[in-house]
Amino acid sequence: MIQFYAPDILLTLTLPESDSAHCVRVLRMKEGDPLQVVDGKGKRYDCRLTVAHQRHAQLEIISEEVIEPYWRAPVTVAVAPTKNMDRMEWMVEKLVEMGVDRIVPLSCRYSERKEIKTERLIKIAVSAMKQSLKATLPEISEMTPIAEFIATDSSQQKFVAYCAPEIPRRPLVSLYNPERSATILIGPEGDFSTKEITDTIAAGYQPVSLGDARLRTETAAVVACSMFHTINQLQQ
Repeated sequence: MIQFYAPDILLTLTLPESDSAHCVRVLRMKEGDPLQVVDGKGKRYDCRLTVAHQRHAQLEIISEEVIEPYWRAPVTVAVAPTKNMDRMEWMVEKLVEMGVDRIVPLSCRYSERKEIKTERLIKIAVSAMKQSLKATLPEISEMTPIAEFIATDSSQQKFVAYCAPEIPRRPLVSLYNPERSATILIGPEGDFSTKEITDTIAAGYQPVSLGDARLRTETAAVVACSMFHTINQLQQ
């Protein structure tokens, strides 16, 4: 069944305008038709369409269900945006499909992109959440300087992935514990600067490798998240 997204469903019993249009105009749903709605906060609602309005479709809630995440502790991916925005959008889509709690665009010394349209990434995240039948919408943060982020990151496990071979790294898969919250830092296409690497390590981040291959920024973020989820599944 197609999922719709209504973050304020309990207050309004109404789909947002975009979802209302998709429900009524595109799918041609009628009064009395069943549909599922998620609130982005971890709940899914079985509903019935009561008013088939193209801008303000109204609903009746039949039942609700808490949808537990596929992973046991929060996961944050902090990544420098790619120069090509299409690649960044693809990355957000894939991270949401797999499951992540927070995505933080990082501003780094060698970042080729200094600004980002968070609203566009949120729309992509909403679409990916609905398509993958999840009920939790990840937080998409504004662009954050790396120094500011590492000073406020409260995750129980902190990892930084980079390419510089002169600073020793250990495989991420050998360090990650799925019972504890985790953050992974992924640098820009020009990698983190040496100072950024040493600063993050001094702040408690463990230097890690994602394998022998050299990965694009967006690929590295997806690979790291995939490792987290594979380890979660193996240990369940």
